[in-house]
Amino acid sequence: MKIIANNKRANFDYHISLKISSGLVLTGSEVKSLRNNSSSIKEAYVEAKSGELWLCNCFIKKYESSSDKDINPNRHRKLLLSKKDLNKLIGSVKKEGFTIVPISMFFNEKGLVKLDIGLGRGKKKYDKRQSQKLKDWNKSKQRLVKNN
Repeated sequence: MKIIANNKRANFDYHISLKISSGLVLTGSEVKSLRNNSSSIKEAYVEAKSGELWLCNCFIKKYESSSDKDINPNRHRKLLLSKKDLNKLIGSVKKEGFTIVPISMFFNEKGLVKLDIGLGRGKKKYDKRQSQKLKDWNKSKQRLVKNN
């Protein structure tokens, strides 16, 4: 598994309760560009339109050797999920107030591009401070164990 892009802010801004891997509908030149690690999902989000999930604002740089003239690097890309997972995610967003957050983009063992998405609820400011304190304490604890 080769990771292409990571969203480090996802775990900081959201309590992730469920992670699902989904496929993406991409063009050939986009896949070639992803092999060069020229993408970003920092500002990306997932939205539901007419019973389908779409990845929006995900930047994939134009492949230089491509013959395509008009490529929008931030176009909406369809997510490929099973009907069961799709209904679970859309139902949670509508009823329970969850958000679908892109976590990481990677190539699987077969060479296909996959996107890890998480079902999360937004953290409050005090939750973020608490998680930062816990993270700092774990780092200092590891340093103390290593030095002793």
